[in-house]
Amino acid sequence: MNRNARDNGLRRKYRLDSGRKAQLFEVSVFLLLIIPSMVQSFLVVEQGAPSFTVTAWATILRDLGLVALVAYFLWRNEQSADRIGWTFRNVRTEIGIGFALFIPFFVGIGLVESALHAAGFAAPPAPRPEFLTPETLPQYLLAMLLVALVAVAEEIIFRGYLILRFVGLGATPAGAVALSAFIFSLGHGYEGSVGVITVGVAGFGLGMIYLWRQSLVSPIILHFLLNFVGVILAPLLRTSGGGSA
Repeated sequence: MNRNARDNGLRRKYRLDSGRKAQLFEVSVFLLLIIPSMVQSFLVVEQGAPSFTVTAWATILRDLGLVALVAYFLWRNEQSADRIGWTFRNVRTEIGIGFALFIPFFVGIGLVESALHAAGFAAPPAPRPEFLTPETLPQYLLAMLLVALVAVAEEIIFRGYLILRFVGLGATPAGAVALSAFIFSLGHGYEGSVGVITVGVAGFGLGMIYLWRQSLVSPIILHFLLNFVGVILAPLLRTSGGGSA
């Protein structure tokens, strides 16, 4: 009963004032813009990828464009930014929750990845693809910009906006989280099936935290820390421990 009341409350919160057809058209346009570029991640390793610098700037520009589109859709529907969780109420608490959840979240993702390896799923390529690995100081500075911007942009896109719209189209909150997590995972095809499933699980976890907190701040902090470890800290540790080339 409590769960049903909570879900009904979330549906009322996320309900759009525009008609169902207009909502469906808006989501369809958005997905047609984002999904093809994400599905291409399954081909990037075989076809050869550009440099880290090119990949980073392409990702930054893509995400900025999608966030601008989200802002336009919110404006067009006369919806405030807090409808997607862009709120700074209790911001210190939300930041603290993001940091506090990092270790259990990171360990949990590692356990999922280990279980998938043991089950025989395809592992990500080794060594790590060059287009994901900064090497020079300017590239590490660019990587910091990338990690920060992606954490904010992708939480706005996949947690805030898509969950809002999927619930508006009739999905349950948990179903909207699962669907947005699936779409989120499509951008990680270069990591093999292990990486795709692991990222999908991580996306589902981030979505549930978002529903719990009704704010993007905690998921943004958690997303930033996960990407910081993977994109910046891990290459630095490999470089310092790998000896001379």
